[in-house]
Amino acid sequence: MYPELGQLALILALLLAVLLSVVPLAGSLTGRDNLQAFARPLASGMFVFIGLAFAVLTHAFVTDDFSVAYVANNSNSMLPWYYKFSAVWGGHEGSLLLWILMLAGWTLAVAIFSRRLPSVMISQVLSVLGMVTVGFLLFIVITSNPFDRLLPNVPADGADLNPLLQDFGLIVHPPMLYMGYVGFAVAFAFAVAALINGRLDAAWARWSRPWTTVAWAFLSLGIALGSWWAYYELGWGGWWFWDPVENASLLPWLSGTALMHSLAVTEKRGVFKSWTVLLAIVTFALSLLGTFLVRSGVLTSVHAFASDPERGTFLLGLLAVTVIASLALYAFRAPVVHVRSRYGSLSREVFLLLNNVLLVSATLLVAVGTLYPLVLDYLELGKLSIGEPFFNLTFSPLAVATGLLLGAGIFSRWKKTDGGWLARKLLWPLAVSTLATTAVLIGYGGFKPWAFIGVFTALWVTLATLWDLWDKSSSRKGRLHGLKRQSRSYYGMVLGHLGLAITMAGATVVSNYGIERDVRMVPGDVAEVGDYQFAFKDIGARQGPNFSAQYGTFEVMLDGERIAVLHPEKRQYPVGMSVMTEADIDAGLFRDIFVAIGERITDEAWAIRLQYKPLVRWLWLGALFMAAGGFLAIADRRYRIKESASERAPSPVSDSGSGASAGAVS
Repeated sequence: MYPELGQLALILALLLAVLLSVVPLAGSLTGRDNLQAFARPLASGMFVFIGLAFAVLTHAFVTDDFSVAYVANNSNSMLPWYYKFSAVWGGHEGSLLLWILMLAGWTLAVAIFSRRLPSVMISQVLSVLGMVTVGFLLFIVITSNPFDRLLPNVPADGADLNPLLQDFGLIVHPPMLYMGYVGFAVAFAFAVAALINGRLDAAWARWSRPWTTVAWAFLSLGIALGSWWAYYELGWGGWWFWDPVENASLLPWLSGTALMHSLAVTEKRGVFKSWTVLLAIVTFALSLLGTFLVRSGVLTSVHAFASDPERGTFLLGLLAVTVIASLALYAFRAPVVHVRSRYGSLSREVFLLLNNVLLVSATLLVAVGTLYPLVLDYLELGKLSIGEPFFNLTFSPLAVATGLLLGAGIFSRWKKTDGGWLARKLLWPLAVSTLATTAVLIGYGGFKPWAFIGVFTALWVTLATLWDLWDKSSSRKGRLHGLKRQSRSYYGMVLGHLGLAITMAGATVVSNYGIERDVRMVPGDVAEVGDYQFAFKDIGARQGPNFSAQYGTFEVMLDGERIAVLHPEKRQYPVGMSVMTEADIDAGLFRDIFVAIGERITDEAWAIRLQYKPLVRWLWLGALFMAAGGFLAIADRRYRIKESASERAPSPVSDSGSGASAGAVS
C-alpha cells in the first residue's frame, strides 16, 4: 500500500504544480491580489507531497520492499542501512525524485524568505518554478515511476547497489550537486519574471544575487565531492578526467560564476542587464543539459542511469521547450532595455566584463569538446575522442588569463581607474609573486613552464586579494576597526578568490610534480617513488557486510623512518559478481601517499599503483573556501533590508548613467 501512496502523492504534487504555474501568474498579470496570494500555499503543498513521496520510497529501501522494482534493482538485504538510504538516489528514478525534491525545496525557500519582495514579482517567480516542476513531475510520472511493482513475481532479494556507489562520498555528493544544479532554477525564474514585468533594475539583481550565489556554492561543494570520490574510490588516483559527466557539472559552474559577477555589476552600476539575464537563462539550460546527458542514455558512465530512448526524447523536449520559450521572451523583451553608462578602459566594469568573456569562452570550449563527439556519433559521421590532452591545452590558458585579470581587477575602481595609480598598486604583488613562484619551483625540483605560470597566477591572486584587504582595513581607529567595517559580502569575495588561488596552486603542483608508478610486486619487494620507499609486507583477507576482500600491507618509509602503514583492498561483491579496488591513502596538507592494488598477475605477484601527490588536498580545500565565501556573502545585511520606495516604483525600460570616460553596454 505504501508505494501506491507515494505514487498518489506525486500525482497530487503535479496537480498543485500546475495550479502554481497558472494561478499566481494570472493574478500578477491581471492585478488580482487574491490570486497572487495562492502562490505560497501552493508552493508549500507541492513540497509536502513530493516530500511524502520521497519518504515512502526511502521507507521501501530501508524495509527491503523488493516488490518495488526500483528497490529490487538497486538494493539488497545485506546492504548496510546507510547505503540503503543513499541507494534511494543510486539509480535513475530515485535520482530524479531527489532532483524534484530539491526543486520543491528551493521553491519553498523562495516562498518563505522572499516575503519582502513585491507580490507581483514573487508570484511570477514561483509560477516559473512551478512550470519547471510540472515538466519534471510529468517526466517521472510518465516515464520514470519509482513505485512500479513487480507483483506477483517478487524476488527474494535485490540485485544490490552498484559497488562504486557504496561509499560515503556518494551519500553526500549527489544531494550537494543537485542543490547547485536545481538552485540555478531560482536565478532563471527571477530572470524570466524580470523579463515579464520589465523590471530589469538594481533591485532585481539584489533579489536574485543571493539565490544565485548559494546555488553556486552548493555546486562547488558537489563538484569537489565528486572529484574527491573519484580520487580515492576509482583506484586511479586522478582527481579530474574531463569525463562528459564531469564536464556536464562544470558547464553550469563556469557560466554561474560569470552570472554571479554580472549580477554584481548590474546591482552596483545598473549595466550588463541583458547580459545578466541571458547568463541566467544559459546557466539553467546547461543544468538541464547535464540532466539530459546523464539520464538519456547518451553517455555510458557510472553516473548515467537511463538507457530508455523514450526518456531521452522527453528530456530533450523539456530542454527544448525551456530554452526556446525563455530565449523567445528574452528576444522580445531585452531589446527595450537600453543602458548607457560611461566608464573607462581600466574601470572595474571592464575587468569584470573581460573576465566574463573568458568564463563564457571556457564554457563554450568545454561544451564543444563534450558535445561534438556525441553529435558525430549520433549522426553516424564517425567516432571522435576528445580527451584530457585537448582540454588541458585549451582550458588552462583561459584559466590562467582569468586569474591574471582577477588579480589586476581587484584594485580597479568603478567608472574610472587611473592607469599610473593601478600600475603602482600592482607592482609589489607582481614582484613578490615572481620571487615566491621561483622559490616554490626550486623547492619542488625544477622549472617547468606551466608550473611557473600556474603557481605565479595562484600567488598573484592571493597577494592581490590580501593586499586589497590590507588597504581596506586602514582606519584612524586601527586596522581591527577597519576590518570590522567591511561587509560580509566583501569577506565572501575574499574567501572565494583565495579559494580559487588555492585550487589553482593544488592543480598546478600535483599535475607537474606528482609521481606515479605501476609496478609488479610480491610480498617482500620494495619500490621507490621519489624520496619514498614502499615495502610490500603481505596479503591478508577479511569479510565485510556484503563483500569479501583481500588487503595488502605496505610500509612507507622516508629517509629510513616509517611514516605510514597502508592497507589497500581488492573487494569481491558476490551478489553483483563485481570486483572493486579500494585504495589506501596517507593524507596530508602538503602531500598524499597513495597505494592501490590492481590485478593478480601470478599466485604471489600483484600489479600495484604507487603515487606521490603534492598539494592534491588543496584542490578540495580551495573548493571549501569558495563555497564558504558564497555562504558568507549571502549573509550580508543588504539582502535582508526591505526594498526602498524608489525600488518599489515601476522600473523604466531605459535609464542612463554618467561617468568620466566613454563606453556603452546594452
